[in-house]
Amino acid sequence: MKKKIWKKLMSVVLCGAMVFSMAGCGNTGGTNSSSEADSSAKTSSEKTDSKKTTVGFIFVGAKDDYGYNQAAYNASVAVEKHFGDQIQVLRQENVPETEEASRALEQMIQKGATVLFPTSYGHLEPAMDVAKKYPDVTFFHQGGLKTMDNLGTYFGTIWQSFYLCGIAAGANTKSNKLGFVASFPIPQVLANINAFELGAKSVNPDATTSVIFTGSWSDPALQTSSANTLIDKGIDVIAQHQDSTKTIVELCEQKGVYCVGDHADASELAPNTWLTGAVWHWDDLFIDMVQTAIDGKFDGSKYDGKYRGGLKEGVVDIAPFGKSVSEDTQKKIEEEKDKMINDDYNPFSDEIKDQKGNIVCKKGQTLTIDEIESMDYLVDGVIGSTK
Repeated sequence: MKKKIWKKLMSVVLCGAMVFSMAGCGNTGGTNSSSEADSSAKTSSEKTDSKKTTVGFIFVGAKDDYGYNQAAYNASVAVEKHFGDQIQVLRQENVPETEEASRALEQMIQKGATVLFPTSYGHLEPAMDVAKKYPDVTFFHQGGLKTMDNLGTYFGTIWQSFYLCGIAAGANTKSNKLGFVASFPIPQVLANINAFELGAKSVNPDATTSVIFTGSWSDPALQTSSANTLIDKGIDVIAQHQDSTKTIVELCEQKGVYCVGDHADASELAPNTWLTGAVWHWDDLFIDMVQTAIDGKFDGSKYDGKYRGGLKEGVVDIAPFGKSVSEDTQKKIEEEKDKMINDDYNPFSDEIKDQKGNIVCKKGQTLTIDEIESMDYLVDGVIGSTK
């Protein structure tokens, strides 16, 4: 009899242990108010707190690149701080502009995300593929030229900032030879190169800008070799359109060559050779976009399409001046900046010629945003090819 009772007792204990063990396995994932999406995870069906709005961000590079990704990442942190426990945030760094972007976005949706920020230019097509499958999810794509019912794009007229940076470069060069390490010959990059050269020419008619395209958003080896090639040509100011600006800024500091940054302030990396840089201020914009989505007001809003903000809206700006930028040059830059903010001045105005001598903007004409974002040429004074 005792043996039977003992066996029954052991059966109850074992069953209880099995139930407890299974319950423990089911909770191994856990959720936090700020969760980092695991880039190595292939699938995940675990969802976050359904009472909160889950917002996901994917970045093509690292959050500490002193550039493009850092600017967007910092804005995602501002979003999280602003909304507090109203939202949960998912983030994933180093997401390529391939099907991996689609997978990353879908994984976030499986975790409950209803608002997504694919933040790289090449994330657009993967995002559109996912947006078709999930019409109830709102997508905000950074820099895209195409939209959908549930996917809007946003960007800034950062070419305004590059024009101002060009003034600093044109005023500081001794050789009249400027350099530009660019990524890809896409319209937004070409607009920045062209604006930079126009800004330089406004204070130094003899200034030219030699450009090298690396064919990469962030390849330190290509950045280094490209910058060295420009320096070997006697170029004494180097600007860039690269996601990660650190490599070139540090190299310029080592070589004693003036540098212009991009996306984020990297002045601390080059205390002796830093001039200024074109920077993003995404915080307020990101917060407003998330609020619009939370309120269910995306349809018909200014983000339901192609939104573009500039100096006037506080979306773009220039970084602090380096010690080599004279007071007169700083004053000139501030005057031009004020004209852009208060008088809607557009540097892509009046007669502008491309490298081949073709008139791309007539006297008295001003290029529209769509025309600027469709550029497939380099202006007169730029040395290099888009091919």
